[in-house]
Amino acid sequence: MSKLTDLPKRILIGRALRSDKLGETLLPKRIALPVFASDPLSSVAYAPGEVLLVLSIAGVSAYHFSPWIAVAVVVLMFTVVASYRQNVRAYPSGGGDYEVATTNLGPKAGLTVASALLVDYVLTVAVSISSGVENLGSAIPFVIEHKTFCAIGAIVLLTLMNLRGVKESGRLFAIPTYLFVTGVFLMILWGAFRGLILGDTMHAPTSDLVIKPEHEGLAGFALVFLLLRAFSSGCAALTGVEAISNGVPAFRKPKSRNAATTLALMGLLAVTMFCGIIGLALATDVKMAENPAVDLIRDGAPVGADFTQDPVIAQVAEAVFGHGSFLFLVLAAATALVLFLAANTAYNGFPLLGSILAQDRYLPRQLHTRGDRLAFSNGIVLLAGAAILLVWIYGADSTHLIQLYIVGVFVSFTLSQAGMVRHWNRLLADERDQARRRHMIRSRAINAFGAFFCGVVLVIVLATKFTHGAWVALLGMVIFYGTMTAIRKHYDRVSAEIAADETPADESVRPSRVHAIVLVSKLHRPTLRALAYAQLIRADQLEALSISVDPDETKALREDWERRAINVPLKILDSPYREVTRPVIEYVKGLRRQSPRDVVSVYIPEYVVGHWYEHLLHNQSALRLKGRLLFTPGVMVTSVPYQLQSSEAAKKRARKRADWSAPGSVRRGPVERGNRKG
Repeated sequence: MSKLTDLPKRILIGRALRSDKLGETLLPKRIALPVFASDPLSSVAYAPGEVLLVLSIAGVSAYHFSPWIAVAVVVLMFTVVASYRQNVRAYPSGGGDYEVATTNLGPKAGLTVASALLVDYVLTVAVSISSGVENLGSAIPFVIEHKTFCAIGAIVLLTLMNLRGVKESGRLFAIPTYLFVTGVFLMILWGAFRGLILGDTMHAPTSDLVIKPEHEGLAGFALVFLLLRAFSSGCAALTGVEAISNGVPAFRKPKSRNAATTLALMGLLAVTMFCGIIGLALATDVKMAENPAVDLIRDGAPVGADFTQDPVIAQVAEAVFGHGSFLFLVLAAATALVLFLAANTAYNGFPLLGSILAQDRYLPRQLHTRGDRLAFSNGIVLLAGAAILLVWIYGADSTHLIQLYIVGVFVSFTLSQAGMVRHWNRLLADERDQARRRHMIRSRAINAFGAFFCGVVLVIVLATKFTHGAWVALLGMVIFYGTMTAIRKHYDRVSAEIAADETPADESVRPSRVHAIVLVSKLHRPTLRALAYAQLIRADQLEALSISVDPDETKALREDWERRAINVPLKILDSPYREVTRPVIEYVKGLRRQSPRDVVSVYIPEYVVGHWYEHLLHNQSALRLKGRLLFTPGVMVTSVPYQLQSSEAAKKRARKRADWSAPGSVRRGPVERGNRKG
């Protein structure tokens, strides 16, 4: 089985890497940008559309508010980027928001941030892949007709790419990411040239449609609420900013400076593309509606259920480049690709955060395990499974999924920046150098403004999106928080139980005697080997134990025992109900009751077979018996293996493979965390 599964594994994810090759997987800035910033860069493909979708509730007349909403998003983006540049310099160990909140605000705040980020990473994959499928569907109808199936297939493919390792997947992702950025900037420049210099009038495919407003003539509080909801939808452009602070250890040295530079470049590119697309959408008269079949009107009648509403970026590209043109098709393909690959931000953030949480005993220790390619494979697979479940439940509908989005990320933004304010306060209390104090005060002001602004946005998001699906994200955070708290309590309880006492305890006191029992079913070579091994241990008392379920077999066993003159007493227990496990358990417990200070050592002969199907035919009683004896205090269980010929053949086959790894081997690797204790 190991050979059968190893070949496909090597084909899919590549050969295993040695632990000392970890340094070779570090990323230069040109690769780190598409790896860690593909999410905020690609979000410009759907964030402008979400703004227009919400404004369409009040009709096309509300579209003139979109530039002001774009300005607010830009201010927020620059604030968050400036704040996180302080984070990566102060905490370069890779813990990101979780480490900042835990260190400065306490474990509960850190766990809240971790829960929010885990939920957000899962939603990042679901939203990005679903949006990518919808963009690709604007050019390929088959994709949109089977979008759930295509979205799940894309997640599986992306998972395999990430299992190959961060650096290798980063090289694959760099080309489409840079192609997308180049295509969007080319579209913005060419559109501006055509409109401002040539005086061309560009029309989007929906420019001739009329929007039927759900609530016409909104004013006062209702209008303010609508604008706040549109702003909160536009804030989707900020998702993924925090991933760079979590991924600082993956950068080449100097890590903090390279991460801060990548953050600044990402922010500049994202806000320019976001504003450019909003501007072109207004110039080309793009129309969007939450329920296009009913709310979009053509020639006085609704467009109907057969109408497909393309994303804003696709409509703008068609207006600027022309439908079916080469540049239109290239940008459509690049947009779909980069949206698929935007999920890679989560594939780098979720496993690393999961590894750190596992090291802090909030998640299962298996998440701290590095796979063959030095990636945190278990975390990658867990993320993929959760995202596939969400995509299946919501039918890969990005409009519905995005309502769950950005709640978690703004929870982490707010708490992280509040933690940074406390971080600077603590350092300022001891710092006497005036130049350094001025730098710290300036940094504290940036983080304080970031905490305030993000807190305000969080309140807006919760108020405007709660009934539209944000409650699902909050529920997910509560579930993650409760699960991680329970896991930590379990690990703490186990650690307390197994901790060695300073004074001798009952477990460290030598038992008064050892009562050894060899289980016997028939007198054959495995039994004789077990008897010989038990005699070698020189227990205080040794006996063989057999359960009588067939009188003829029991009689034959007794006669054979006497004929061979085996110098170990044979005890036979009757089992009128033909049970094997229960009589042994009761007998062992009886010995323990008679002599509580004695240790009972049970030896079980077992066959070692070489094929998976042979395991089904042997050792089932031994497995059940061992499982029961493990819960019996003062009982030691020893398996005495007897290798059959098939196991010897399997061993020879395995030795022919140079890179053979023993079944059950576990690979673990360090997580760079500076001087922080886990």
